[in-house]
Amino acid sequence: MAEDQIRGKSIQAAAKDVANGFFIVNPLTLKKFTPEMLKGFHQHLQKVQREVRNERFDSHDFNSTRNRNMRLQRLHQALSILEHTAKERRVSL
Repeated sequence: MAEDQIRGKSIQAAAKDVANGFFIVNPLTLKKFTPEMLKGFHQHLQKVQREVRNERFDSHDFNSTRNRNMRLQRLHQALSILEHTAKERRVSL
């Protein structure tokens, strides 16, 4: 089985791009996703979210705290949109 691609990248790379702000998830970008791609993308987004939460950072450094929180915010927003789209399509994640 060939690995699913999102804009020429693997699903895992696309999930990391979402966290870094290079790829934005919205209902139009998810329109062409198959149910299997939605499930895989959801799993990878959750994996990246766990990785970001587990990263160590200096709590007194304003910029590192801000960057971490922005990455978590982007991932949370992408997961919310993905879950809503899956619910509309009746795809179980």
